[in-house]
Amino acid sequence: MVIRTQGLSFSFGNQQVVNSISLEVPEGSIYGFLGPNGAGKTTTIKMLLNLLQAGEGSIHIFDKELKSNRIEILKQIGSLVEQPAIYQHLTGKENLMNRAMLLQVSEQRVNDMLSLVQLTSAANKKAGQYSLGMKQRLGIAHALLNDPKLLILDEPTNGLDPNGIIEIRELMMRIVKEGKTVFVSSHLLSEVEKMATHVGIINHGKMMFQGTIQDLQNINQPHIFIETDNSADAANLLKRNHIDITEVENDYLLVPFTSKQQIGDINNLLVQNGITVFGINKKHKDLERLFLDITQSN
Repeated sequence: MVIRTQGLSFSFGNQQVVNSISLEVPEGSIYGFLGPNGAGKTTTIKMLLNLLQAGEGSIHIFDKELKSNRIEILKQIGSLVEQPAIYQHLTGKENLMNRAMLLQVSEQRVNDMLSLVQLTSAANKKAGQYSLGMKQRLGIAHALLNDPKLLILDEPTNGLDPNGIIEIRELMMRIVKEGKTVFVSSHLLSEVEKMATHVGIINHGKMMFQGTIQDLQNINQPHIFIETDNSADAANLLKRNHIDITEVENDYLLVPFTSKQQIGDINNLLVQNGITVFGINKKHKDLERLFLDITQSN
């Protein structure tokens, strides 16, 4: 395990923000650290980076205890927490060269990182003129300059448009192919599902779930989301035809998904019995519903 914590806790005054978190992040993984805003993700990350001192518990990174091996460990970590630290009046390359001098890293390494994050064509453009997505990529290039074994990213897709989100996702997947480990926090379950190999879900400072992405998908079973002109009549019709229903609301109902053919069969059944179908599609539960499922199962 690249990261292993046991009983990690932290409080701001009387408010407990992180409550006995035990993380296990395998080497070579993309570990998605999920939770709604205010769940304790950033606080946990700051403890992993020794920016905050844990109230209780232990942190081991690269199989070494963090406090007693702080400098050795942090030299092998790259991070982007909250917003990238960028000089707006400098170009993208000048920003990286400024940091490269501190790290005693060559200009070639700077050029390589600009290429990796696809900013070579914008290298001589002022960073203040960069889009939000470009700034995030420049921040990741900063984090990668010292060739770290572990990259820790806190909400790297925050505020990005769809193209920016895709760019950051593809970048993380490329980084892992180089043999690195990525620990990324997010409140976007659907986005993390597309790239993560492992997932930890935190809510109100407590770990709700930890496992592989396949384990998560087994919990997050897709449903058929059905909108009709009369949910009650539609539900009764489906029940008479021995079709399971998991939820009925005024404007929709949910049926466990098994196949695309099932969607077509249900649609035909409803229409042939005079029920107007406004929409019918496969849908995963959102993060809030998944939290409820996981909490209730625990």
